Amino acid sequence: MSTPVTYARSTGRSGPLRLDVVTLAIVFSILLLGLVMVTSASMSIAAKEAGEPFLYLERQLLLTLIGTALAAVAVCIPTDVLEKLAWPLLIFAVVLLLAVLIPGIGHSVNGSRRWIRLLGFNFQASELARVLVLIFLAGYAVRREAELRDGMAGLLRPVGLLGVIFILLLAQPDFGAASVLLVTGFGVLFLAGARIRDVLGIAAVCAVALALLVWIEPYRMRRLTSFLDPWADPFDSGFQLTQSLIAIGRGEWFGVGLGASVQKLFYLPEAHTDFLFAVLAEELGLIGVVVTLALFLALVWRAFWIARAAFAAGRKFPAYLAAGFGIWIGVQSLINIGVNMGVLPTKGLTLPLMSYGRSSMIVALAWVGILLRVYHETVNEARGAATLRGHGRAHRDAEAAA
Repeated sequence: MSTPVTYARSTGRSGPLRLDVVTLAIVFSILLLGLVMVTSASMSIAAKEAGEPFLYLERQLLLTLIGTALAAVAVCIPTDVLEKLAWPLLIFAVVLLLAVLIPGIGHSVNGSRRWIRLLGFNFQASELARVLVLIFLAGYAVRREAELRDGMAGLLRPVGLLGVIFILLLAQPDFGAASVLLVTGFGVLFLAGARIRDVLGIAAVCAVALALLVWIEPYRMRRLTSFLDPWADPFDSGFQLTQSLIAIGRGEWFGVGLGASVQKLFYLPEAHTDFLFAVLAEELGLIGVVVTLALFLALVWRAFWIARAAFAAGRKFPAYLAAGFGIWIGVQSLINIGVNMGVLPTKGLTLPLMSYGRSSMIVALAWVGILLRVYHETVNEARGAATLRGHGRAHRDAEAAA
């Protein structure tokens, strides 16, 4: 009589580390293009401020190395560990957003209190907090999936959390980060099974609230009116947008040539950060714009491909993490490019993985590490399942032969 054999389900932890070559190639291409454009856009201002034209290139390289190191750490952390730590991570995110509002801890730049002084440089708390909140939402979506599918009650709890985080971000104020978090959070909850009518209903309420916030805050209203007609005041409220539009218009099909931008020569503010895309369009033209858009679309597609594979393998929490990354990278890049092109009001958001930005670059690369971890676990899960099926067939054949 044969002895029954049982096979444990793979958790994705075991096996050699398998990295997604496609994701790595896309991210490397975006980083490389970003380094080239940051160098070009920042040389004039770096030479004026510090007498060193490659100052921002050196800083961006250092930030990329730090972010890559954090990505290497993230890719080694099992996603079930992140799921178990969802509540502590959420609490830490709230503490960060509260701490930045405390005088003496939070550091103010250009009228916004968004930074915490850490190891000699300003760290933007909202960048890390958004990732931690989305980790919690992914865990909530797994734990409360049935409630999300059944009705509004299951959706109101995470929406309430998003509302609290949104208010903390507005207090800084950081309207751009708050908007991206709101859209990404709703996206994850919708993918987890929340009914479309419930999501649209709450989204409509949020839209009305956002409109009221714009109406009651004079600086937001000025941004909106200047966005609608920047040429009405091209030397004051519409200055940044008009200079961006001039840069994009000068690029035409093939651009004026790498390093030959005129607008970056102290005409276009924040040329190496929020308005890097405008300099890219001026120097590389429509061809460069199409390549950039293709790279970001490819990264979003790959994130959703990994999310779909994880979901098919029964790994819902990693799937929601990967989908959250895809939504975030797509929404923030779309908003940044829309702002540069005058399609959206100015938000103060960087172009992910490209613009010069200390916190944004480091956190974005760490999130890439989480995405690679999801891929690794999904591949190991699939290989483990295939191995188990093979063992099962062999065992049944052996029993039949006996």
